[in-house]
Amino acid sequence: MPIPLYQIDAFASRVFAGNPAAVCPLDGWPEDGLLQAIAQENNLSETAFFVPEGEAFRIRWFTPVTEVDLCGHATLAAAFVIFGMQPGRSDEVVFESRSGTLRVRRDGEWLVMDFPAEVVQPCAAPAALLDGLGVAPLMVLAGTDYLVLLSDEAAVRALRPDMRHLERLDRRGVIVTAPGREADFVSRFFAPRCGIDEDPVTGSAHCALTPFWTGRLGRQCLRAQQVSRRGGELWCELKGDRVAIAGQAVQYLAGQITL
Repeated sequence: MPIPLYQIDAFASRVFAGNPAAVCPLDGWPEDGLLQAIAQENNLSETAFFVPEGEAFRIRWFTPVTEVDLCGHATLAAAFVIFGMQPGRSDEVVFESRSGTLRVRRDGEWLVMDFPAEVVQPCAAPAALLDGLGVAPLMVLAGTDYLVLLSDEAAVRALRPDMRHLERLDRRGVIVTAPGREADFVSRFFAPRCGIDEDPVTGSAHCALTPFWTGRLGRQCLRAQQVSRRGGELWCELKGDRVAIAGQAVQYLAGQITL
C-alpha cells in the first residue's frame, strides 16, 4: 500500500530551517497502530495525516510516541502540501480536528492559521520544573503546557534543561519565553514526555504565548521568534478567542512509503 510522503520545513523561508514536519495525504484512515508506526519511523516531532471530508479535511498529528490534540507547524505543512496538490483551489484550507475547526489561508508567500487562543493561569512552580530548567523564573503559568517567563532573550537561549525532570511533569510540555531583542518575544519549547526533547518551532505554543504577550505589551499583532538551534519566525495576532499565526514553508522532499 503506497502512501505519499512529504517533508516540509515549516516557519521557514529556506530548507534546513524552521520545524520539519512529515505530511501524509490519505484516502481513508488505516488503523491507529500504523499511523503511530509511520510517525515513529519518520522520527520527526510531528507527522500529519489528512483525509478529505466533504470540502474540508480531517487532520491528525502524531509524535514518535503519541497522538496530540493540536499541532501548528504540521498543520502549516499540511496546508502547504494541499495548496501544492490543488493549485486551482481557493486561498483557504479548512481542517477538522480534535481541537475543532482550523483554517489556513494564503497571504502571498505566507500561510496564516486560525487557531484557538488559550489563556493560561498563574500557578506554583512544580519542583520537577525548577529542577529541570535549573533557573529561577519570574513567573510560571499553566494551561496545556507550563509557560515560564524569564528576564531576557539571553536567558532563554542559555537554557540547557534536564529532560529527566521535565518528562515527569503533568502537562504536554514547557514553554520558556522572554522579551526579544529583535522580535517582540522569543520562546523555546520542551516536551520530553511526548518524545520531543526540544521542538524547533511550535505553532500551537503561540496559542498561549500570543494572549500572554498581548496583555503585557498592549498590542494585538506581534512578531515572534523561536530561538531553538534551527530557529523560526512567526507573526501572531490575537482576534478575540482566536489567534492568527502566520509563517512560511518550503518543501524538502517528496516520496512514497511502501508497505
